[in-house]
Amino acid sequence: MHVSFDPWSPAFVADPYPAYAALRATGRAHYFEPTRQWLVPHYSEVSGLLRDRRLGRTYLHRFTHDEFGLAAPPAAHEPFHTLNGQGILDLEAPDHTRIRRLVAKAFTPRTVEMLVPSVERMAAGLVEEFVAAGGGDLLAAVAEPLPVAVIAEMLGVPEGDRALLRPWSAAICGMFELNPTEETAQAAVQASAEFSAYLRGLITARRGDPGPDLISALIAAHDDDDRLTEQEIVSTCVLLLNAGHEATVNATVNGWWTLFRHPGQLASLRADHSLLPTAVEELLRYDTPVPMFARWVLDDIEIDGTVIERGSQVALLFGSANRDPERFTDAEQLDLSRGDNPHISFGAGIHYCLGAPLARVELEASFGALLRSAPGMRPVAEPEWKPGYVIRGLRELLVEI
Repeated sequence: MHVSFDPWSPAFVADPYPAYAALRATGRAHYFEPTRQWLVPHYSEVSGLLRDRRLGRTYLHRFTHDEFGLAAPPAAHEPFHTLNGQGILDLEAPDHTRIRRLVAKAFTPRTVEMLVPSVERMAAGLVEEFVAAGGGDLLAAVAEPLPVAVIAEMLGVPEGDRALLRPWSAAICGMFELNPTEETAQAAVQASAEFSAYLRGLITARRGDPGPDLISALIAAHDDDDRLTEQEIVSTCVLLLNAGHEATVNATVNGWWTLFRHPGQLASLRADHSLLPTAVEELLRYDTPVPMFARWVLDDIEIDGTVIERGSQVALLFGSANRDPERFTDAEQLDLSRGDNPHISFGAGIHYCLGAPLARVELEASFGALLRSAPGMRPVAEPEWKPGYVIRGLRELLVEI
């Protein structure tokens, strides 16, 4: 195990890429004792294992906690695990297949397509206010409010309640970090209970008075007699919010910070806005906001001669895979016109991000609005990274127009 992989070190979180390069150079799988995980740094294995059904986000569809050699989570954490365990991110077939199929009936490409004008309008409005103020914190003023407003509008959350969403989401996502503290767990449990109760109220209201929103569509979605349970609707809404904005917020500010540190590439983009679609993909590859995803090993697997036994956990290092020179030409270089770019920032296989098309719409809308209205935007201070590693982003990004 290479000593430089240290997810609790601020220096590592700020720049994990030399450590990834060292991991790739020294093997295909490394056991990391502090989290009892096997780190997998290469693109080919990460991509393959995301599609491998011998691994799973959960093991409870096949084993009890005892059979898998793990302790059940504390009873006091139950509200979090009920909420998280009924969402498609943490389910496997057959439940995952059934719920994802029903959710996909409500969350269609057409739904996303119809959102494009309102996403562009919201992005333009936020950027207009930001420019009028002469700049400030790009994260708080533009990056954060846009995806929250989009998801809230999709779900039909009244405007007056939208300020509740971000704190709930942040508290719940704390549990996805490595070895979360009991304090983090308690905050996640409280947020899970409050958010769930809030959504149950919205669902009850929509059952009596359906609207054009996603909650109404989730209630209505069915296959023959099969429908989503109330808990499955609640868990799906929370997942859409958490996944749909934690990652998008960080993709926005991480992306702009990357551009500021590559002035030649930024100048190319400012000169030619038609580069925006490939630029967004390249920024997601170059500095992904979700650098690691874990999977449980349900049946023994072998990586380059190393047997990883059932009951183990693998940490798939998206951030490393996206810079693997075995797959990407000039992998350490930012190239906004990169054509061959099968990055895995949205995952792969059955858990491929359902919201990827919406994330792309939001990123293109906010980057496009800023390129048009703030062509001279520049940073005024070196930003600090938040301490989290699994969901990785800046505390703020102060800029002037």
